[in-house]
Amino acid sequence: MINSANGMMSTAAAASSSSASGNAQSPGLKTYFKTPEGRYKLHYEKTHPSGFLHYTHGKTVTQVTLAHLKDKPSPSTPPASSSTFGASTGVRSAAARFLISSNGSRALSFVGGNGGSKSVNASKVGSLGVSSSTSVSSTSNFDGKGTYLIFNVGDAIFISDLNSQDKDPIKSIHFNNSNPICHAFDQDAKDGHDLIIGLSSGDVYSVSLRQQLQDVGKKLVGAQHYNKDGSVNNSRCTSVAWVPGGDGAFVVSHTDGNLYVYEKSKDGAGDSSFPVIKDQTQFSVSHARYSKSNPVARWHICQGSINSIAFSTDGTYLATVGRDGYLRVFDYSREQLVCGGKSYYGALLCCAWSVDGKYILTGGEDDLVQVWSMEERRVVARGEGHNSWVSGVAFDSYWSSPNSGGTENVTYRFGSVGQDTQLLLWELEVEEIAVPVRRLPGGSPTYSAGSQSSHWDSVCPIGTLQPAPSMRDIPKLSPLVAHRVHTEPLSGLIFTQESVLTVCREGHIKIWIRPGVADNQSNNAETVLSTSLKEKPSLSSKVGNSSYKQ
Repeated sequence: MINSANGMMSTAAAASSSSASGNAQSPGLKTYFKTPEGRYKLHYEKTHPSGFLHYTHGKTVTQVTLAHLKDKPSPSTPPASSSTFGASTGVRSAAARFLISSNGSRALSFVGGNGGSKSVNASKVGSLGVSSSTSVSSTSNFDGKGTYLIFNVGDAIFISDLNSQDKDPIKSIHFNNSNPICHAFDQDAKDGHDLIIGLSSGDVYSVSLRQQLQDVGKKLVGAQHYNKDGSVNNSRCTSVAWVPGGDGAFVVSHTDGNLYVYEKSKDGAGDSSFPVIKDQTQFSVSHARYSKSNPVARWHICQGSINSIAFSTDGTYLATVGRDGYLRVFDYSREQLVCGGKSYYGALLCCAWSVDGKYILTGGEDDLVQVWSMEERRVVARGEGHNSWVSGVAFDSYWSSPNSGGTENVTYRFGSVGQDTQLLLWELEVEEIAVPVRRLPGGSPTYSAGSQSSHWDSVCPIGTLQPAPSMRDIPKLSPLVAHRVHTEPLSGLIFTQESVLTVCREGHIKIWIRPGVADNQSNNAETVLSTSLKEKPSLSSKVGNSSYKQ
């Protein structure tokens, strides 16, 4: 059965679907899907070694993180530990030996003076897993830059080279007594650690991705350990995120409804006790008693699990969704609840921001994708098309209409994936969202197209959590594309400049190349999927509303 708090599958259910055959394209699944701008083609797949099926496999759901390592640090940068190789020759040497190893993780930068040189307790982090892969990949990306996929399966974190067509990862890191649940990469980390990992035990680690890729030892190296042995909170980590522009600050959410703020410049140890929460139903913030303690603050957000968190691009707002079915949006620096509202049914499982910060997507157990407007502080559209829980949503900030030279109607493209194994693509045409002007007692609502802000009678007061609106008051969206992309329930998707990545709960990732990209760059595998993570606003003119179903 599926756990409603976090969308996990039971061990028995996961074990029944062996991942040994996950490398091959499953019969009955098409290797492309059609959109108005052309075909998206299955370029290749990434997965864990075929023999990897740990007994704890079913206790986690795979999340995937895209990590882009910039240019290598200068040679004068001191190594974080004696086992770390140099940034060029040593890395290639380490890579050559690790090409016999299993999946990889994100590439992190060298560790700075933030406690990163401390070794991790061997009882918590075990040896690096070694697979039987015999492929010999190019080591060109191990000179200190490249694009990597980091994903968790069972008790392991895997790192895979996105620009290589090898299915097996280049490295794996296993955790003996707990399972990795979530991870986040900071491509703008000025120094030190750029990858954080949250575990089912509540423990949190920050590390340097580059250092992990360089090291040939059998431990997670140079890690800073936070909430050790659940000393502050022993409930499962559900999501982690770096604070944009936060100078090394990050947040970690848990299944007990609490979120903690950490600063990587401070030690992971110390007295970080917080007062007892007086009212579990109310939002409250408490700060650590001592300035050098970590975590520095606790936000009690809701009763039950916080299932997902996401910062707006500029870091002004933090969105959370939870087991209680509510989306909550906070002004992060002011530590203030701004707005929020409830799902139609059950928990909300995922959320995502548009790059311009104007809209938020949510998905969950009501099988719907809802679009929230920050300007209106309410739902402005709902997407119907999934046949089961929606487990991942994302805006496509790289998409632009082939008819962009036409009208000025602003259109957003976004995607969703669900337990029904489908990828759905949607388009939101801002000028054509019909919104109710007013509702007379006993009458039906009247609608008007155009700018919503001029038609709502009033904007909800700040800090208001709204009930689910009536279905007939909210414009309905139909999917532009509906395509079954995996045989297992999906857990996430990522848009890049050249591709769309989908991942299922069992740890199989597919890279779908955008129309025209393969034709233009078919002979250059190094650049086909290398991605600039700088996003652009999704502004496009209207595209025909025909639906492409596979």
